Amino acid sequence: MRPWLLTPGPVELHPRARLVLAGPQRHHRGEAAARVFSRVREGLKAAFGTAGETLLLTGSGTAGMEALVGGLFRPGERVVVPVSGKFSERWAEIALARGLAVERLELEWSAALDPETVASRVDKNVAGVLLTHSETSTGVLNPIAEIAARVRAQNPEALVVVDAVTSLFVAPFALDEMGLDAAVAGSQKGLMLPPGLAFLALGPRALKRLEPYGYYLDLARELKTQPRGQAAFTPAINLIEAADAVLEVLLPELAGHQAEKAALNARLYTLGEAYGLRPVPPEGFESPATAAFWLPEGMDAEAVKAAFLNEGLLIAGGQGRLKGKIFRISLMGYFEPEQLEEVFARVERAFGAITGRF
Repeated sequence: MRPWLLTPGPVELHPRARLVLAGPQRHHRGEAAARVFSRVREGLKAAFGTAGETLLLTGSGTAGMEALVGGLFRPGERVVVPVSGKFSERWAEIALARGLAVERLELEWSAALDPETVASRVDKNVAGVLLTHSETSTGVLNPIAEIAARVRAQNPEALVVVDAVTSLFVAPFALDEMGLDAAVAGSQKGLMLPPGLAFLALGPRALKRLEPYGYYLDLARELKTQPRGQAAFTPAINLIEAADAVLEVLLPELAGHQAEKAALNARLYTLGEAYGLRPVPPEGFESPATAAFWLPEGMDAEAVKAAFLNEGLLIAGGQGRLKGKIFRISLMGYFEPEQLEEVFARVERAFGAITGRF
């Protein structure tokens, strides 16, 4: 029997997504597909909290990150990247590949970003700041609204671009209200779909800066076609249909859904701490997308993962500098209430096994 996915992506699929994906293949051109495509773009505007533009790319969240960096910044321009985990480090790597002058703000891989510290690295010559909202590799939720406000005070022209890959649909997010310029998310996280779609949001300042970049990841090209309900290249229409079905039920209850995910994640931390496990993120900065714990003394990551797999649960280990030092559990996916109680019972048994506190 397949284990339940408690990884921070991919996650357990929403039943509406599974139903759509089991249906017949739709052609990606034509009026019916265009209507679905357009509904998803409008739904994403509500999810991202923007009156600007939203775009769909067939690719992972990383494809969306590269598309934003390529379209918004020119080679040689300076960007500030606070690096506090694997995915904020990815921003720096993508920016370097674009030929940008990357100013890395090196932080502990468990720390939350401090708005004043980030803003102190921003001067009038900085073109943008690349932030990670939910740093999935550490379980930290960063205060991006506060950071954006400080950055604007330092340099009103600097763009604030955000990785919202695991925060969108799971944590409160509002591009316009938070003073952000652009953001990216992915289908296999909070929307409970398979991997394969990147979601992008662009506010007015980002739209003004956007220029053609590359070929397939050219957002300027996509902006010419997507308002007509078409992608510039063959879209993953099955996934877009699934997104349409899930957005229809998720958006009206989004605040309640986010509150539930936060409560479930807090329950994981409470349970873990009862077994003597230490959380990775500092108190008050826990992302609702992922609970991250330091490995118990004397336990290696593979043994911890095996203990969970013995309970029919697939979890994730650490990444990059935290590989072999932490483990991560996510309840971003879809579970019926009775399934959740079974999940927690199994998690508790696994906690007992790895700590010796049965």
